[in-house]
Amino acid sequence: MSKLLRLNTKVKRLVCAVSLSMTVLAGGIQTASAEPFRCKPGETYYMNVMVSGVEYWFPVYEMMKQAAQSMGCKTVYTGTPEYDVNKQLATFEQILAKKPAGILLHPMNPDPFIEPINRAAEMGIPVVTFAADSPNSNRVSFITSDNYQEGRYAADTVAEAMGGKGEYAVLENPGQDNHDRRVSAFIERMKEKWPNMKLVSRAASNTDATKAYNALMTIAQAHPNLGAVFMPEATSALGAAQAAKELGGKIRVMNADVNAKILDMIKSGEVFGAVNPNQGVQGYMGMMLLYMAAHSNMIDPMNDYKRAGFNPMGVPFVDNGFAIITKANADDFYWDKYLSKRGTKGINE
Repeated sequence: MSKLLRLNTKVKRLVCAVSLSMTVLAGGIQTASAEPFRCKPGETYYMNVMVSGVEYWFPVYEMMKQAAQSMGCKTVYTGTPEYDVNKQLATFEQILAKKPAGILLHPMNPDPFIEPINRAAEMGIPVVTFAADSPNSNRVSFITSDNYQEGRYAADTVAEAMGGKGEYAVLENPGQDNHDRRVSAFIERMKEKWPNMKLVSRAASNTDATKAYNALMTIAQAHPNLGAVFMPEATSALGAAQAAKELGGKIRVMNADVNAKILDMIKSGEVFGAVNPNQGVQGYMGMMLLYMAAHSNMIDPMNDYKRAGFNPMGVPFVDNGFAIITKANADDFYWDKYLSKRGTKGINE
């Protein structure tokens, strides 16, 4: 099994489409814009998240920023430091008041963002969601790694290491759609391919390291033969890894997403491994999708977009790919090394 999952066909086709559009438009063939793929002075795009200090967002913004700068656009990183949907909604409203060119959004929960996203669309402000979605809203595009495949590959990685037999548990964060998909896919894959892997417990850690620590301690007490635990995000893994260490280090901790602490723990063996989306492609292609949606006059497709009133540049889904991270490749995913190599100030510019 390949450790690094390449971009799927949908992404490749989109990249080719963008390249072709740039080539054709640059040649002056029936374009409505004198300078395609160039922003007007002051044209600004925003990125909006919850828990804005989480390291996951930083590479997303880094490549969003690079794509924007190549076209002469401005970008702003925004969000709320809390894990609070109402506070994130408030920051989204603040962005709308500035009338930006577009918004790259990670909605904490799908439904609360339906009305604000729809209102943004009515204002002519395209919204692209990334990593988590609000599928019933009028967002123009959604870019993410395939959460279903992430869960499946994580399950295979754990089960293979355990020889296809043993007990496992799941810590989860109910209500966040990308997390729910990862967990569901993990469990389904175990049932489908690894029938001798037994799910003995599920507990809600809600991206809280202390809750994860306490939950794993309780589960392990009830199931002394527990061999692995999976969680769909990184914060819970910090607490789970500490519990696993205190319990003798026999429980494999597998999670999604990484930060410097998780990478250090993978290298030391405290965390077994992690599945991590290709954040850079999320940001770069997210910005390209936003730009195209904001400049939808660049194309005139043969469909009913004018009659139906939808944005002709909308792309329903783009898969940005992901990697399985182990001791062998953990060094390639440190944010500080990446930022130093690029020579930029990250989210502070």
